[in-house]
Amino acid sequence: MNIQAIRAPEGIRRARSENPKMRERDLAAQIGISEAELLAAHVGHGVTRIEPRVADLLPSLEAVGVVMALTRNASAVHEKIGVYEKSMTGPEHALVLGADIDLRIFPSRWAFGFAVEKRDEETDAVRRSLQFFDHLGDAVHKVHLRPQSDLAAYQALVEELVSPDQNAPITVGRVKPVAEETVDALPPAEILRERWSAMTDVHQLFNILRKLKLTRHQAVHLIGQDYAWRLENDALTAMLYQAVRDEVPIMCFVGSNGCIQIHTGTIHTVKPMGPWINVLDPTFNLHLRTDHVSELWAVRKPTKEGHVTSIEAYGADGELIAQFFGERHEGHDERPDWRLMVERLPSLSQPQMA
Repeated sequence: MNIQAIRAPEGIRRARSENPKMRERDLAAQIGISEAELLAAHVGHGVTRIEPRVADLLPSLEAVGVVMALTRNASAVHEKIGVYEKSMTGPEHALVLGADIDLRIFPSRWAFGFAVEKRDEETDAVRRSLQFFDHLGDAVHKVHLRPQSDLAAYQALVEELVSPDQNAPITVGRVKPVAEETVDALPPAEILRERWSAMTDVHQLFNILRKLKLTRHQAVHLIGQDYAWRLENDALTAMLYQAVRDEVPIMCFVGSNGCIQIHTGTIHTVKPMGPWINVLDPTFNLHLRTDHVSELWAVRKPTKEGHVTSIEAYGADGELIAQFFGERHEGHDERPDWRLMVERLPSLSQPQMA
């Protein structure tokens, strides 16, 4: 069969039926299409096109009740069970600030949406989800129903967002833009250090890097060991085990192109499975490919309450895979047990004491 036939809707559906247990992301990669295109080929076959209108989606999701929120990138999957509470929406940024589901959303990057119904062959139960994708067809966020979810509220939400033309083709970008990290155009380290040291809030870093035209990865290399130092890659797994043992509550951030998802609290069960390190708790799961971690950094950022310490895992492309903090609330100092834990992790360069 030629490649055009395989990528036609009928060929995509045939590949799905022949590989019922393969994850959609993996099957799409095998066919050579995006995950959004794979779902688009199933419209009318358990899939409904919906509009990715974040401003309408978030308030209505609260009525659906308990669901599972999923945000992932190529190297980490972040799953939280809870309710979409305390949402705020705007054209460039949206927030969900619930007790369990905590999101930072960038609505302009949400391009395609689908409501998906899939029958589990083993249990015969129907699994329902809302899945959203960026202009490249990569997943930005997914919402999976749970047994206790309000099905009527979910169906009303799908009806509210349903696309008028279910057969409209989708066009996705084929090549991801790769940010080139060059050392030639880097600003002097003194300028970065001056602005970094003057921060009073960790969120100010974004504008500092934007104005200096630096990536986060470039910045940690440039800033100096009193603010950032390399950790051994195994220190990520060591930190998770120690957080369990010492009952140190953490914050775990995983982002896609259109959403950052956050867990805050203690973790209880950490298990390695092949290249994956996993947190497997009742309402929080993290799955992270340790073999994708090219560099692991401990980073200090000043705030008006004192510095805040993070652990940042980067892939070979310099993109951030995941970020970890100690649990902290605005206006409060960083937890000393978290800070001490990070400073004692095995490092490749000796941190300077703050």
